Amino acid sequence: MTTHQRSISDEQFGRVYEYDDSLVVVLDLADAEGEVAVDTVGETAIVVVEGTDGTSSETEFALPGEAKDSTVNNGVLTIEVAQ
Repeated sequence: MTTHQRSISDEQFGRVYEYDDSLVVVLDLADAEGEVAVDTVGETAIVVVEGTDGTSSETEFALPGEAKDSTVNNGVLTIEVAQ
């Protein structure tokens, strides 16, 4: 396994874990207040946070390949990418 750190946006950093058959992109969203929704389109991830006050924020970032699966668990976004 190889680990790479990359900038997702000006304020967020993620890690990319490289395995033999896939890449896994991990982003800590623990500071996000509200519900988190993730959508992937090809090599792009779209993260929307619906705040408790009715506002929402959206962040898009490029993935190092086409997304196979994505989950959010306990404030951690994990996206598995085909290699």
